Amino acid sequence: MDKGIFITATGTDVGKTYVSALLVKNLKDAGINCGYYKPALSGAEIINGELVPGDCAYVKKIAGLEEPAMNYLSYCFKPAVSPHLASQIENNPIKLDKIKSDFDTIKRRYDYVVVEGAGGIVCPMDLSSERPFLTEHIIKALGLDVVVVAPAELGSINSAVTTVEYARSHGINVRGIILNKYDDNDYMQRDNKKQIEYLCNVPVIASVVSGASNLIIDKSCLL
Repeated sequence: MDKGIFITATGTDVGKTYVSALLVKNLKDAGINCGYYKPALSGAEIINGELVPGDCAYVKKIAGLEEPAMNYLSYCFKPAVSPHLASQIENNPIKLDKIKSDFDTIKRRYDYVVVEGAGGIVCPMDLSSERPFLTEHIIKALGLDVVVVAPAELGSINSAVTTVEYARSHGINVRGIILNKYDDNDYMQRDNKKQIEYLCNVPVIASVVSGASNLIIDKSCLL
């Protein structure tokens, strides 16, 4: 098993980037030479005439990474659509070999790497061939376990169980679940946390409150 973890989620805009940034920061603060990598990003912005990968720039800022944001990314697309569609629009196919090569390069610079996916675990990278190229294929090619980011709100039980079961059915090991925007004063969210652990048979390894600047987590869940 490589020294790293793949961060996926129950859907888009659940908080993968936010949680990834806190994870990298947490590990760096603990003295671990931790880096970050994102295989593909869509929805990049043009700022001062340059294409800026927002997710990578955010993680760089929060975690205090030193390299340019683009160094943590293989594919950067401007259209704010699924990576498979963005790559078609820009005529820049996403290739697994490039992702593996870039990840290997990142690994040589860091002792541990937090890898952030795009969208959820079924997010497509290329649907133009007979065999769909999905996020799950990246996870397996990089040889990583996953942590699933899930919202703590209503509906989280179904989305968490669905994501975990999909991962398992495709031979991917789920190390744990992180609940985002968690409110321990909300009895429903407390019950969501309990039932997600029970139904998934996977521990909730962290519960992140809204606006948290640090992550409380047992590092043995990651290392």
